[in-house]
Parts: sequence; structure tokens; C-alpha cells
Amino acid sequence: MFQSFFNSLKKYGLNVSLSEWLTLQQALDAGLCESSLTRFYYVARSILVHSETDFDKYDQAFEECFKSVQRETEITQQMLRWLDKPEMNELLHEEDKDYLNSVESFELDKDDVEKKFKQRLKDQDSEHNGGAYWIGTMGKTSFGNTGGNIGGIRVGGATGYQSAFQVVGARKYRDFRDDRVLTGRQFMAALRKLRQFSTKLDIPKTELDIDSTIDKTCNNGGCLQIVMDKPRKNSVKLLLLMDSGGTMIPYCDLLNELFQSVHKSNHYKEVKTYYFHNCIYSHVYNTPGCENGDWIETEWMFRNLDKDFKVIIVGDAAMAPEELYAKDGNYRGPNGGYSGYEWLMRMRRKYKRVVWMNPKMSPTAAPWREAETAIGEIFPMLPLTVDGLNAGMEILMMPGS
Repeated sequence: MFQSFFNSLKKYGLNVSLSEWLTLQQALDAGLCESSLTRFYYVARSILVHSETDFDKYDQAFEECFKSVQRETEITQQMLRWLDKPEMNELLHEEDKDYLNSVESFELDKDDVEKKFKQRLKDQDSEHNGGAYWIGTMGKTSFGNTGGNIGGIRVGGATGYQSAFQVVGARKYRDFRDDRVLTGRQFMAALRKLRQFSTKLDIPKTELDIDSTIDKTCNNGGCLQIVMDKPRKNSVKLLLLMDSGGTMIPYCDLLNELFQSVHKSNHYKEVKTYYFHNCIYSHVYNTPGCENGDWIETEWMFRNLDKDFKVIIVGDAAMAPEELYAKDGNYRGPNGGYSGYEWLMRMRRKYKRVVWMNPKMSPTAAPWREAETAIGEIFPMLPLTVDGLNAGMEILMMPGS
């Protein structure tokens, strides 16, 4: 069983060292887990898991390995469907809330509740709403959700009075993962790393320089001499280029989140956003529709956006080899005398820092994804996940050319 657990942890991407595994064996020998699977869950997690971002992986490995042990309290999908009643939250009466809030203390035999819960799971064969016996919603029983009973076991649903001592049927740490595709909040957090403060910008001196004010005042015989300076502002200039249409259609919402996050981060000195389809050619587009004529020349971009721009390219790099290598590979518009590969090489020579973020990047390069492999040799290519974007920001902020 424990060898299987070790293999499951590795399968779900947890890096468990031999010393950590031996430490867990010592904890078992010392009786820290007693005879409780729940205690074993927490003791093992505290020893084997390095970060809360891996809690969800740990939960999946634990569930896979010890599911048969937990079968007595396993919640079926049918049961969760019966209990999926979000509209019930609106039916809670104010008098029920007042009653519950007025209860200062209560005694609950947890072992007795768990024993009854296991028996209900075996016996129940239909949905129940209300009542005081079966697992359901809006009832007075100790099992289910949105009910009026203090304490007990919440099954599915959202937290209400926050009095349940156990929650079944929920992966609580799914949003903690650092390998999941990003949300807007996570975009904002990662983009904050693009900061390079400077006082050399052409802006008024509106900030009090405390150190210089003290020095000037002392040198002036104690008479106050105020010194103002330019505020330190972020000097980073950002160029965002996003693949649009075709195989990127499933990621429209993701690209919109990124676009909104970049433009909400108004601390950049300058932000430019353009679009392309599959590969960058002689023109980049002003809107995600990528319509002919609604574009600017890539040469103009090279001339007017200097080499200090940090460049983020977002695309899945999914294209036929001829779209990348042929001088007439752009079937939607002009190539400008260069292949897509040559345009990308020119971009690498122009800008100091460029990263390519891929929303569906394979862990290992697939042989049929020739374009992805080739582009990954031109620019650092990273998955569009929390980890990937954080690593990308670090590359963009590296010193030097």
C-alpha cells in the first residue's frame, strides 16, 4: 500500500525525496498517526509536501491510493447531484439565522454523527430536501448543506454558517496549484514583477527628498530648506503580441484576461498591444479580428518601438511547417519578402528581452509540432501557467542585453 502511495505521489508530480520518505516511516514507527487515516493524511502532508501549491496534487494521490480504505464514506456523483442546490441559499429565513446566531455553544458527539452518516450513505436511494433524517438540503439533519443544524458534516454545496466539522466531496486546494492556466488575479500578481523604478523620466519634481532636505537644512544653519525630486516611476515599456483565431479560439477568454490585466497595470511607462495569426509576418493587427487593412507594418513597429521594450508573445505555435518557413507561407496576407521564421529572428535581434507564452504547451516537444520546437529555439518558450508566467517575468527583467 505504501509503495503504491509513493508511486502515486510521483505520478501526480510531487518530488518526494528518499530522506522525506524515511522521515514518514519514522513518524509511523513513533505512533504519530495512531490508527487514524485522517491523522496519517496530515502527518504525511506536513512531511512530504513542500508548498501549498502542491496540496491538490497530494489530495489526488492520496485519494487514488486510499480510496478503498475510505469507501465507507465515499460520496457518489449521484449524491453530489442531489445536493447541488445553490438556489436553496436564498430560502434561508432570517429567523433561522437569528436562531443559529443566538446559540452560544453546543455539544456534538462527532463519532456518533460519523457512524450515522456512514449508515445513511448505505441506505439512501433518493434525493431529499428538508427533513431531519436523510442526507439532503435545507433540513435539520447533521448531514448535507444549507440546513439549519449547527455542526455536522457538510456534503457539497457552499459554506453557510461555517459550523460543519467535516466537509466531504470537495477538492479544496485546486486554486492553489501553480501549474494551472491563469486567471486575471494571477496575471496581475505576475505582471507586478515587471518593475524597474527610475527617477530619470521627464516628469516634474513633486516628491519630497527627505535626505537632501535634512542635509540642506543642516548646511543652512538649521533654517528649513526643502528639496524636491522626481518621483520614482516604473520605466518598463511592454509590447504584448497575441495570436488570435484558429486554434487559439478556445483561449479567447484567457487572452482577454491577459489584455485586461496588462492595461489595468497602469504603472508601466508605455504599453503596446498587437495581434497576429499563427506567426508574425510583415504586418501585425490592431484588433483580435486580424482583418486585412486594420494593421501596422512590422517594420514600423521595429522603427518606433525601441529595443528596450519587454516583449511577451502569446500563442500556441500550432501551424504547418510551410507557414513558418516559406516566404509565401502567410495565407492571410503579405509576407514582406521574409518567411515567418525570418521575421521571428529579426524580432529576436531587435529586442533585448522576449518570451513566448504557450497556453497548451506540451511538457515535452512532440515530433509533429515542428513549429513549436523551432520557435522554442528562437525565444524562451514557457507554458501559460502561474509558474510559467512568473519564470517569464524573471527572464524579461534579467539585466544586460
